[in-house]
Amino acid sequence: MSKIITYSPAFTIVPTYECFNRCSYCNFRTDSNQSPWLELNKAKNILANLDNKKVIEILILSGEIHPKSSRRKDWIKRIYDLGKLALDMGFFPHTNAGVLNFEEMSLLKQVNVSMGLMLEQLNPNLLNTVHLHAPSKIPELRLQQLEWAGILKIPFTTGILLGIGETLDDRIESLKTIAKIHKKWGHIQEVILQPYCQGSQEELQKKSITQTEILEIIAIARDILPSDITLQIPPNLITTEETLLKCLELGIRDLGGIVPKDEVNPDYHHQNIEIITKILNRAGWDLKPRLPVYPQYYSWLIEEQKINIKKHPLS
Repeated sequence: MSKIITYSPAFTIVPTYECFNRCSYCNFRTDSNQSPWLELNKAKNILANLDNKKVIEILILSGEIHPKSSRRKDWIKRIYDLGKLALDMGFFPHTNAGVLNFEEMSLLKQVNVSMGLMLEQLNPNLLNTVHLHAPSKIPELRLQQLEWAGILKIPFTTGILLGIGETLDDRIESLKTIAKIHKKWGHIQEVILQPYCQGSQEELQKKSITQTEILEIIAIARDILPSDITLQIPPNLITTEETLLKCLELGIRDLGGIVPKDEVNPDYHHQNIEIITKILNRAGWDLKPRLPVYPQYYSWLIEEQKINIKKHPLS
């Protein structure tokens, strides 16, 4: 068994926190009049102050503009321009901007080495609870995006949320569906198992999922998902060192993007990477940085991205 655990040294930029969804567990969104869009000049200044020897991935994480909004095209263009800016400055962009159509995904592929969208959960009953006011959380829309990512040969990250009202059977069904789509297209490089953790800005305010439940679904996921899909868990959402190490023993092999601020879970900060490294080393694990695209997908990238990959010491 491999004793290597990977992570992506990352930094998040947010085009806008504005979002037409209102998930009751969300600690990210704002209304449209509360979040001006990130200007390119400001983004350039932010990126210029980063050390691209220490920061590799630029996670472009955005709230969603309604598909029928007159501002939708400008929003997509802003995300495209931010990705192009990051690429030109020597970083590797990964965009998660919610549900996109085929043309939008095709466009953003040109300036992203990978993209992502959480499947969350397939149970339609959640549309009457946590997703009551979240039109883009309709499971069919998210499944369609996973299929389109395969058609477009976009290296993709997806995953499930744990503890938002779903059952164990729901979790299993969602994982089986991800496995089925990946077997068809071979494009899902990692699956995130993301525990719900109560935040200070949400409406839901329910108890967080237990650590025992997290360990249970890791073992199940490793059994269901193909071996070429890496299992990922955010270490800042795991409450103890002991549980984190048990996660690794059960099949977690990646810790995702380690960022200065977790924009989705702002109440849960990442430990310093040196501290995480020491915790893992003491238990015999070796923590290694990686690119936000896995080697088996390098051939899917456009030529400019391939050139940048070849230049990078981690490739």
